[in-house]
Amino acid sequence: MRIILVTPAPPKSRAGNRATAARWAAILTSLGHRVEITTDFNGQNADIMIALHAWRSATPIQQFAEAFPRRPLIVAITGTDAYRFIHTHPDTTLQSIRLASHMVGLHDLIGNILPPDARDKMHVIYQSATPIAKRQPYKRYFHISVMGHLREEKDPLRPALATQHLPASSRIKIHQYGKAHSDDWARQALTQMQTNPRYTWHDEIPHHQIRQVYRRTNLLVLPSRMEGGANVISEAVVAGVPVIASDIEGTIGLLGEDYPGYYPVENELALADCMLKAETDQLFYKELEQTCIAKQPLFTPENETRGWRNLLSKL
Repeated sequence: MRIILVTPAPPKSRAGNRATAARWAAILTSLGHRVEITTDFNGQNADIMIALHAWRSATPIQQFAEAFPRRPLIVAITGTDAYRFIHTHPDTTLQSIRLASHMVGLHDLIGNILPPDARDKMHVIYQSATPIAKRQPYKRYFHISVMGHLREEKDPLRPALATQHLPASSRIKIHQYGKAHSDDWARQALTQMQTNPRYTWHDEIPHHQIRQVYRRTNLLVLPSRMEGGANVISEAVVAGVPVIASDIEGTIGLLGEDYPGYYPVENELALADCMLKAETDQLFYKELEQTCIAKQPLFTPENETRGWRNLLSKL
């Protein structure tokens, strides 16, 4: 089949939506389909449209539905769709959901945000990651990674703020990787670096360098206010890196209700306690590590490919 895959992220962007589109295109190509990645729809003759983002891709979604009303239209629900735009821009977001013949979500609880009559359209396909070389975590200090662009949804500086509540004996250092989405976020990160000896912002770095970070880091912290199913969870789990995360639906839908490493969203005191416990309590650290390792089969390329194969077989 000829598939048009729409993403709001432009070529060469390192945004999550672009990375997801590229990975899905590779999977679909491996299944024998022809895939065109684009940011819009110009009347191309395609058997299927897959659109990342119900709100940001609303125009191409509507255009494809009007041009080919009987052809499959798959809409992938992102974190901002699920936890922002369905509330702030309900008409546009719900219109995309209504036009979709099928939907894709990235975590087990994503269907909770849909109107009841649309929930049977949802297919959960976990994002995959590839294994890394053998891990060699730092020993001279406790390296905590924060992966993701600096923007409001990510609550990115919460781990840095949490270090203010650590005892002087703690060896924790926060290393943040991601592009600042505004000059103000860049200023905040630079100010934090100047005033907080435990914090380093590395800005955006290539993904092959991120993979090396996973080899050495002791812990990943995901402090987000909203996520649609963060790929950094997949990457950390596959790498064998323990995770501390805010207790948002998008992360609980990946790691499970009973995962021991959650803290209340935006609560830096609770986050400081969790980080310190991971540093000083070997049993707790091992529990995080083993629970993440047990989740690895969910996030393999084979499982993601199987998910797409199963969905396309239903069209």
